[in-house]
Amino acid sequence: MSRTRHSTVAAVGAVALLLVLAVAFWWLNRAESAALPPESADLQSLKVAPPGPMSGYSRDRFSHWAGNGDSCDTREIVLQRQGAQVQRDAQCRAVSGKWVSPYDGVELTKAADIDIDHMVPLAEAWRSGASTWTDEKRKQFANDLGNPQLFAVTAAANRSKGDQDPGTWKPPVRAYWCTYAKNYVAVKAFYQLTVDTKERDALATMLATC
Repeated sequence: MSRTRHSTVAAVGAVALLLVLAVAFWWLNRAESAALPPESADLQSLKVAPPGPMSGYSRDRFSHWAGNGDSCDTREIVLQRQGAQVQRDAQCRAVSGKWVSPYDGVELTKAADIDIDHMVPLAEAWRSGASTWTDEKRKQFANDLGNPQLFAVTAAANRSKGDQDPGTWKPPVRAYWCTYAKNYVAVKAFYQLTVDTKERDALATMLATC
């Protein structure tokens, strides 16, 4: 075989190998993208940014609990919809019922023992974009009954969580991680709030349990 013909065959072979590799790379990327669960896709849509400063923050900037008619405020509505056999007095206050705190699995029968937790804490919202909102939008966020933002939980779980994001706090009940992460991502996506890298990685870990 002449040197020229040998070079031509080698060049054709190299091109063919490159085409095979390109097709394989495309297929792997396609398969990986198709395998991503919707929750991961939503997580990937969140903007990653360092936490903002807390200057100017106050819980009073997020007015709650707002009245919702029939003498009921946001807290009482959450207790009503999350509880079982809930009885209310004339002022719409829960006087009896049963509740299960999803974070730690504790059953409660006294409304006074229950805290209403913000899935995305108010201070965390401030650090991730809410500092630029109007007070009216912050009020909407603090009383949001349309998104998975408000949950009846034990005081111990609520205070353990405080204003921490998933990067530093996860529900003690591991079986709840999937739901918790889905709800957290949904709220952040709806309000176009950012996540930091540690927070994003922790959410990915919890979503992997789904």
